[in-house]
Amino acid sequence: MLALKILIIDDDPSLRYMLTEICKHAGWESDTAENGKEGIDYFEQEQYDLILVDYHMPEMDGLQTVKEIRSRNTHIPVLVLTVDERQEIADQLLEEGATDFALKPVKAPDMISRIQLHVQLANMRQHQEQEEDVFSSKGISRHTLQHISNYLKKQKEPISVDELSKNIDLAYPTVYRYLMHLLDEGKVNQLLSHQKIGRPKKLYQWYA
Repeated sequence: MLALKILIIDDDPSLRYMLTEICKHAGWESDTAENGKEGIDYFEQEQYDLILVDYHMPEMDGLQTVKEIRSRNTHIPVLVLTVDERQEIADQLLEEGATDFALKPVKAPDMISRIQLHVQLANMRQHQEQEEDVFSSKGISRHTLQHISNYLKKQKEPISVDELSKNIDLAYPTVYRYLMHLLDEGKVNQLLSHQKIGRPKKLYQWYA
């Protein structure tokens, strides 16, 4: 089980208790709020992995609560609990940024599996975005990197930057930059080919 911290926002004391017990059973920590306004206050003070929000609440309903959460955080999974099965309600919730919604009455196995799934998906997305940021900062295109990598994987013999540049029709400086990136990542080996005349030539081969 993942070690999680869940925020439960619901005006029904019995449901808050049930959801707290479900979290406890799964080995998760949880905080509870009686309405959307109180839930937002909790959210601004603590770090949570997922938020459970009731749709029908006084003072600030589920729709407005989801909107407020999304204005502060675009990544955290938000699951809305509702008895309303109308498609237009589901569409509204998703448009405002809800990750998913679950119909009441709540069933523990379903709730636990949904929470685990959405937290894992959120973590994967965040990791991917962080990777993209690293690629962007280094001026590396994922598509070009894949193109060069695929070509190198097919080569049985080491190849020079010049040969690689000609064979895949990319500029020498571009190929060199990408090879240096792959070298830093430990994906490529750099070998020295000792020529009869002049300095040894650097060759590159996919690390197998």
